Amino acid sequence: MKTVVINGQRLSSRIESLGEIGKTKENGVQRLALTKEDREATLLVSQWMREAGLTVIHDHFGNLIGRKEGNKPGLSPVMIGSHIDSVRNGGKFDGIIGVLAGIEVVHNINESNLTHEHPIEVVAFCEEEGSRFNDGLFGSRGMIGKVSDDDLSKVDDYDISRYEALKTFGFGINPDLMNESIRKKGDIKAYFEIHIEQGPYLEKNNYPVGIVSGIAGPSWLKVKLKGEAGHAGTVPMSLRKDPLVGAAEVIIEVERLCKADPNAPAVGTIGRITAFPGGSNIIPEFVEFSLDIRDIDLERRNNIIKKIEEKILRICKDRGLEYEIERSIDIPPVKCSGNLVNTIKEACKSLAIEAPVMISGAGHDAMLLAEITEIGMVFVRCRDGISHQPKEWAEIDDIVTGTKVLYESVLKHI
Repeated sequence: MKTVVINGQRLSSRIESLGEIGKTKENGVQRLALTKEDREATLLVSQWMREAGLTVIHDHFGNLIGRKEGNKPGLSPVMIGSHIDSVRNGGKFDGIIGVLAGIEVVHNINESNLTHEHPIEVVAFCEEEGSRFNDGLFGSRGMIGKVSDDDLSKVDDYDISRYEALKTFGFGINPDLMNESIRKKGDIKAYFEIHIEQGPYLEKNNYPVGIVSGIAGPSWLKVKLKGEAGHAGTVPMSLRKDPLVGAAEVIIEVERLCKADPNAPAVGTIGRITAFPGGSNIIPEFVEFSLDIRDIDLERRNNIIKKIEEKILRICKDRGLEYEIERSIDIPPVKCSGNLVNTIKEACKSLAIEAPVMISGAGHDAMLLAEITEIGMVFVRCRDGISHQPKEWAEIDDIVTGTKVLYESVLKHI
C-alpha cells in the first residue's frame, strides 16, 4: 500500500476560515458570485494559492486561476477545479473542498520537491451555483466559449447586470475581452474535480469516497403564467383567471412525471416562485417560477420537459391564462473519461481504498469541461447526503482520503 501524506489540519483550517466569509445566522454560508463576500473569499484563496507556489491570475469570465509551470514549456496543463460561491444559506463544503484540495495537491508537490512536465492549474470557477443571476456554471461555460450577450445582460435582485458585476469586481477582469479567455480542445490535457457527493449513497454503504462515471444533465427553465388581477373578496371563483392555481397544477404534474418510473433517476425541482403584485388580498396578475429537470438519460429528460410543456398549454387553455417558457440552461448528461476513471481506480487501489463507481445527480463544472478535454471526478461522503443548506457536513478524514486519491491521480498525468 502506498503512503501519501496530506496536511489535514491545513485543509480543515482553510475550510473553516472560508466558512466564516458570508456566514449566516443559521450557521450556513451565503457567498453569491461577484459580491463583496465573494471578493473577500477570492483574496483569501489567492493568498493560499501563492503559499502553495501557484502564480495567480483571473480570466475575463471571473475565474480565479492558480498556475504552476512544468519543466517543458508549451505543454497543456492538467487542471483541478471547482467553485467557492455558494447557494443562498448553503453549506461550507460544496465546491470549497474541490478548490482547497487542488491547492493542497500543489502544496504537497512543492513540499515533496517533485518535478513534472505539464503545468498544473487550480481553478475556482465563477458562479457555479447560479444563485445570483439564476443560471449556473457561468465560469466553466465561459471557459469553453458558451457565454452569450444574454448571459451578460442578466440582472440580480437589485437590477445589477452580470456585465456590470464583472466590470466592477476588480482583479483585471474585463468582460469586453472574454474571447481572450476561451479554451479550446488541446488547451487542457485533463480536468479533475473532487466534490462532496450531495447524496446518501456513500454514507449508506460505508464508503469514504466514490468514483464518478457520469453526470446527469440539468435543464433550467423559467415559466411565467399570466392571468388577471382582481379583488380577493369580490371576484367569484368561477370567473377567476388565477395564475397561481395554474402554477400549482403544473408543480404537481412535475412531481408526478418525475416519480412515474421509480427506477429512473429523473428529478424535478421548483426552487423559486413569485406572484405579482404579491398582496394577500389580490388575485395575482402573473406568477413566475423556476423549473430544474435533471436526468442521466437525455431522451427521458427531454420527454419529461415536453410533457410538462403540454400540461402547461392545457392548463392555460382551461383557465384562460397566457404563458411564457424560457430556457436558461440546457446541458446534456456527460460521461467521465474512461481513461481518467481508470486512473482514479488505480489510485484507490494503490492506496488500499475501496471506492464504488457511481453517477452524479448534481451538475458540476466538469460537465462543461468535458467538451474540450477528458474529465475525472472523485466524490467524498457527506453526512446524511445533505447539501445546499447549513447542515451540510463532510468529515475531514474523508476529505483527506479524497485528496490523497486526487493527488495520486494528478501525478499520473503531469
